[in-house]
Amino acid sequence: MKSYEKGLWLFILLLTGSLMYAVFFLVPPAEGLGNLVRIAFFHIPVAWVSVLAFLVSAWYALRYLRRPQSRFDAISAESAKLGLIFVVLATVSGAMFSKLTWGAYWNWDPRQTTIFVLLLIYAAYLTLRSVIPDGQRRARVSAIYALFSFLTVPFLVFLIPRFYFSLHPSPLLNASCTIDMDPLMLRVLLASLVDVTCFYLTLLYHRVKEVHHHET
Repeated sequence: MKSYEKGLWLFILLLTGSLMYAVFFLVPPAEGLGNLVRIAFFHIPVAWVSVLAFLVSAWYALRYLRRPQSRFDAISAESAKLGLIFVVLATVSGAMFSKLTWGAYWNWDPRQTTIFVLLLIYAAYLTLRSVIPDGQRRARVSAIYALFSFLTVPFLVFLIPRFYFSLHPSPLLNASCTIDMDPLMLRVLLASLVDVTCFYLTLLYHRVKEVHHHET
């Protein structure tokens, strides 16, 4: 591992440790949610990074279709895999919040329903890649699927849940496009977003590097 890679991992570890201290010892309880608000500092960042990962997957899928290169296919595929992992983490943390707040892990709330659909879409993507033996055909078909799959993400994550009654707390960005949050909470949340994003990008870099190592 190169020195700059070690430095990045050290930065992530230090930031994660500092955030855990802030979340559990500095962030005050939220009105209406109490100490359960602490789950949000994990749930929101992993949900955000899942959207980012699917966007990166779609972008490199488009680049592959315009100029086929194995590296573009690898980045698109690995980002989609990571996105699915982060969606699972968002689902699990959301289910924990649901159990502690409403007494059930799953109640088919609109946001739970749409995230379940998202899980199915990207699980199908990975299944599709696994059943096509020819590398070039697999890359092309996967790229087309990744593009069309991402078209559903804004609707499933941001739009459809807003049209139905939901027990889910109001989104961070409310209807008036303002953020109503304690300043300390907001700073910790933004730092959490940076932390999980750096973690995703570092994982993506290493996974793509490993794929190319196996290919060569």
